[in-house]
Amino acid sequence: MSTPKGRILVIRGGAIGDFILTLPSLAALRRQFPDAHLEVLGYPHIAQLALAGGCVDAAHPIEARGLAGFFARHGPLDAAVAGYFAGFNLIVSYLFDPDDIFKTNLASCTRAHFIQGPHRPDESSLTHATAVYLKPLEQLAIFDADPVPRLTFLPMESQPGTVVLHPGSGSDRKNWPEARWADLLSRLLEQTQHPLLLVGGEAEGDRLNRLVAALPESRFRLASSLPLVELARRMCGCAVFVGHDSGITHLAAALGLPCLALWPDTNEVIWRPRGERVVVLKEPRGLRALDVDWVFNQLQGLLVEAAG
Repeated sequence: MSTPKGRILVIRGGAIGDFILTLPSLAALRRQFPDAHLEVLGYPHIAQLALAGGCVDAAHPIEARGLAGFFARHGPLDAAVAGYFAGFNLIVSYLFDPDDIFKTNLASCTRAHFIQGPHRPDESSLTHATAVYLKPLEQLAIFDADPVPRLTFLPMESQPGTVVLHPGSGSDRKNWPEARWADLLSRLLEQTQHPLLLVGGEAEGDRLNRLVAALPESRFRLASSLPLVELARRMCGCAVFVGHDSGITHLAAALGLPCLALWPDTNEVIWRPRGERVVVLKEPRGLRALDVDWVFNQLQGLLVEAAG
């Protein structure tokens, strides 16, 4: 199947990591249909990554009020939104739509070829999420697409050799203990000369403030609650990233940073960040048992590689 030189819409909700793991699908569509106008419908603070990174031509909010009726059976369909959907030749949706309510309502107002993608991978399949999200595009004769999410930004000025550390995530069970992060930071201060960039947001709460309180101001910068595009630009050009199973770790990998991911009990076969320089550390006894020595030694190895 080939789509005209027209308009393509990809609809993707979900968290930061879910969106980034769908970037290969956007890239595959762009490569297959280079003359098409490509848009994404998603959460604005996340979808802006695709727009600013040149992956799409436009991004629009998925939580727009006029969309509500499309998620209700026999719901009233906003005329302006219906007209918007009617302007596309191809629509690919990764929304959770088990009863086909959204699909049915969409079909009533557009002739676009519609492809339903999975909201999340089936974890029993042991197939990486990027491959799962690419699979539906085989209907468009898209095979062997690059499964690695990639984002390119002009970097903001950073000190050479900066180590980026994100000591949080959206779930406490995915977090390495705060005391071990403090130990790792202490070792970086005492045994290296690398400047540090600590990043986080509301999810980190007071944890980030407690960790930076013990650091000399000359050795670190703090990037707290920044818009994702600004955070991406700050991380570009840094030497190495250390974090958990989180959307920010996926972002760092998509930017091409060497990444050290401190992994919980999440299935890494499906959810690990994809990239040429991603190291996943997983302790069989659980994340809380992950040894600081092991983490520091792995981090030093990545720093040596980055310097070479």
